Amino acid sequence: MALECGIDEAGRGCIAGSLFIACVILDNKYKVEFKKLGIKDSKKLNESQHKKLADEINIFLSSYNGFSKIVRFNSYEIDSMGLGVCIKQGLLELQAFANTYNCKNIIFDGNTNFGVNEITTIIKGDSKETLISAASILAKNSKNIEMNTLHKQYPLYDFKNNKGYLTKKHKDSIIRYGYTKEHRKSYNIKSLKSKII
Repeated sequence: MALECGIDEAGRGCIAGSLFIACVILDNKYKVEFKKLGIKDSKKLNESQHKKLADEINIFLSSYNGFSKIVRFNSYEIDSMGLGVCIKQGLLELQAFANTYNCKNIIFDGNTNFGVNEITTIIKGDSKETLISAASILAKNSKNIEMNTLHKQYPLYDFKNNKGYLTKKHKDSIIRYGYTKEHRKSYNIKSLKSKII
């Protein structure tokens, strides 16, 4: 077998909720069939497509001796350790997971591997590499589920729509009601300085 591993994240640019980093491992010979599920960059798909494809990806992986894993860092961990440290720690964990299956190649979306050796970066990899695209869908689906749950706890912040990103409505809610415990308070957002309760 020539197993390969694709890695991507969701929630990096958010100011609320967790960071999710996912990997998808599959034998290279199944990648063409895998892509026929409709796998593409998660940013080109809507929320219902994320859920549908995440389910189909997991079914395919279980049928073709593939594997997946998702690691999560919450807002407290991001604030206390820093985003870069969290990403590096997540990559190391997923690399160790991939190595248990003797993956020949580990690829990650972006232009930096955060100092983790033997992980190859691919700019716009989420639109170029099927395994990275699949990982992006799993990570994004996890982020969607989290933010929809948090919306029920904090309906004033519109989490189900903004998914933790700083929209105008989200910013106005923070100014009016303050941060929740799910917000990343270490993020230096100039437009919010001196305006928060």
